[in-house]
Amino acid sequence: MTIKIIVADDHKIMRDGLRSMLNKETGMEVVGDASNGRAAVNLTRKLKPHVVIMDITMPELNGIDAARQILDELPGTKIIALSMHSDRRFVMEMFKAGVSGYLLKDCAFDELSLAIKSVLNNQTYVSPAIAGMVIEDYVGHISDSCTPCNELTSREREVLQLIAEGMTTKEISSHLNVSIKTVETHRRKIMKKLNIHSIAELTKAAIRQGLTSLDT
Repeated sequence: MTIKIIVADDHKIMRDGLRSMLNKETGMEVVGDASNGRAAVNLTRKLKPHVVIMDITMPELNGIDAARQILDELPGTKIIALSMHSDRRFVMEMFKAGVSGYLLKDCAFDELSLAIKSVLNNQTYVSPAIAGMVIEDYVGHISDSCTPCNELTSREREVLQLIAEGMTTKEISSHLNVSIKTVETHRRKIMKKLNIHSIAELTKAAIRQGLTSLDT
């Protein structure tokens, strides 16, 4: 069986490099790549790969929510987070979303290859660099697991990310194919749930929760 893979990362050099290396691996083929989370969801829906290699901080839709959407529709898909972030919130939110593996971008290619094979055997793969933290948090039942952003609906999280990325209400309306009034309603609900009163505070909240970052 040839393992069909999709690579989702907002840096073209990263996508191209992974495609080149993975295609040289026996039994692996990159069938598509995406530069943002929304494109990754659509491409996965269309191509139905075995594995999606997913960055976290991507524009339009972050890797956390993209993973959730993919696994809601295609629960048999294996998702491996490949990120520069070793911060525990990013790691734990990705695992809560249902990913099967988490690697740091400075890992060796052999580790990525091993992770792909491991998750296809229904094993969870965690980069050794963060394994201790993952175990510590699960054993310790992290006290902050119930954060305000977890109270937001999937669409509200999307709107929050787009607001934080600088989109106007009109642009969000067009991007999500909903009315301006609907976007304004989502924004009011987000502000109420998070007890936030300005766009600047919304942006900070989105960054803290890993929905976006300053470098996307």
